[in-house]
This record gives sequence, structure tokens and C-alpha cells, in this order.
Amino acid sequence: MAKTRFKKASDIKVGVIGYGGAFNMGRAHLNEMMQAGMTPTAVCEIDESRLRIAEKEFPGIETYTTVGDMLKASDVNLIVIITPHNTHTELALPCLKAGRHVVCEKPLAITTSECDAMIAAAKKNNVVLSTYHNRHWDGNILEAVKQIVGKGVIGDVVRIEAHMGGFHNPGNWWRTSKTISGGILYDWGVHLLEYSLQLIDSDITEVSAYAKSGVWADKTSWGKDTNEDEGHAIVRFASGQWLSLSISCIDANPKGADRGWLEITGTKGTYIFDGGTYRVIKPGAKGKVTTTQGKNPASEGQKYYQNIADHLTKGEKLVITPEWSRRPIHILDLADKSIQTQRAIKAKYV
Repeated sequence: MAKTRFKKASDIKVGVIGYGGAFNMGRAHLNEMMQAGMTPTAVCEIDESRLRIAEKEFPGIETYTTVGDMLKASDVNLIVIITPHNTHTELALPCLKAGRHVVCEKPLAITTSECDAMIAAAKKNNVVLSTYHNRHWDGNILEAVKQIVGKGVIGDVVRIEAHMGGFHNPGNWWRTSKTISGGILYDWGVHLLEYSLQLIDSDITEVSAYAKSGVWADKTSWGKDTNEDEGHAIVRFASGQWLSLSISCIDANPKGADRGWLEITGTKGTYIFDGGTYRVIKPGAKGKVTTTQGKNPASEGQKYYQNIADHLTKGEKLVITPEWSRRPIHILDLADKSIQTQRAIKAKYV
């Protein structure tokens, strides 16, 4: 199934690997793809009780317990992988090699080398590879891009500080295992980085990172494999701009209350946003500071699968390319290497 143009969206047969989980993500993805006009066709899931649920929710859908069986028996065109982070590459590669288009839940993978292997396989087999970065269309970043990039409301961007966290036990699910998830910076960090990279248009040159572990490790079922208690990365860009990312489970004075999720400092002011609101802080006459506040517009995450459908049917430009998806993963991978070696690590482009 090499990359061919479909006549209409309903001709695109779609499936998921992984159906259940805390957020019923298999159902959600199939519904979103169906809303974009595509046709739910197959579900692969190791838990057979979840397959029975899928059959009730999508009557007539094909069900499989192994990826190999699905690839042999089904003519599904587009496969979405919504399993834990450390399984994305091992599941994506056989799908890509079988000529199927692939979407991975974010993050695309844990390491840069995994991303590169997937990108190479997609190119070799002439198929689409993308990452479900539906938050690319979140209202907060849509408004920030409009005001910062479009209107220049804070002048030239100098730095971005991205932060999230508090003081809390991370818990026992798979996202708090370092081996499975990649570490504390990966889960929300990949979102905050994807936001930031829409505002800084420059090559990454190096990453320095720092982490603290051991506070929560003996209080979770993962023990020594528990995610770091806090991670902090600093990204340098060829433009001279820089970005910091901090995610914490030991921050008794979390930054979100007054400094949002992203704080963007420019040459003419500062822009701060969280999930619902934004503030523009600008210096005024005689040392006075003016603050403009507003609500972010509604998110438009449905545009992700609409873009996938339009790309496969009309040849429209793919917004979330695998190369775009690689950028935040490369930062996170370099951050992990920096933590281990206690030195800055240079970026590498392919």
C-alpha cells in the first residue's frame, strides 16, 4: 500500500493499535477520524475484553490481538498507535514496512534514533508518518501565534520559559515509569515544546539539562524506575534565542498561578498564557506597566485529522510532518543525555 491519493476521505480505512486505557483513546481516535470522513475498519488490542467493547461501539469493525495478524488480514490504510511511549517504534516499523500510513500518539518516540528509523521507513515505503499533535491547534497557542508572530505584540522573541508542576506523588501508572514514558519531561513537556517551537523559528544548537530523583521513588510501585522528581532543560537556538522547560513534582511554589504555562519575553513586552487565558505585559510611559488580559479562543484539535484526510485525498500540505515531530523529541533526548553526562549536548540534524 504505497502512498497513493484517495478519491475521497471515506475511502481511507483507518484502525488503531490499542483501544482502552484511562481516556478511552482508541474510541476517541476512531470517532475523530470518522468525523473527518474516514472509515473505522480495524482495532488491534491485546485485551480481548476491550475488543468486545470495540465491536459494540463500532459494529462490524475488524478485531485483532496481534499487529502481525492485522497486517496480514486487513486492508486498513491508516493505523494509529496509541500505546505507551516505549512501544511506538516497535509497532510503527512493521506497519510502515507493510505500506500502511501511520499516526503515533505523542510523543512520536523516546529517542532521536527511534524517530530517524521511523522516518527512514516511511520514506522508503512512500507512506505518511505523523504524530497526533492535536494541541498544535489549542486556543492558547493559536492566539499566541496570532499576537506574537502575526502582530509582533511583544517585539522579537528573546526567550521562552515553559513550566508545569507542583508538589505531589506522581502515582503508579505507566506514565510515571522512566523506562516506559521516557521521564518526567516527556508527557506534558512534549506539548509545551511543540507550542514553543511554533514561536521560535530557528535550528536547535545544543541542550543542557538537570534533574533530581529519589524523593518519590520509594513511594511508587516503580521504585528506582520512577520518573525524575524534577527535570529542567535549556535549549539554545542558532538565532541566539533560548528556551527553558521545567516539569516538577517537588515544586511547592508552582509557577502556573502567576506565570502560566509559557512565559514569552520579547524586546517590547512579555506574553503569558495557560490553558484558558493570556496576558500581555508591556512597559509604558514614566515607568508604568500596562497589562492586557483575555480569554483564549476555543481549541480546534479536530483540524489534525482533517489535515490528514485532506493530505491523503487532495494533496494538501501535511502540517505535522515527522520532521516537525522529531524536533521536541530531539530536545528531550538531548536533555536526557545531558543529565547523564552533566554537559551540554550538541543537536544533530538529518
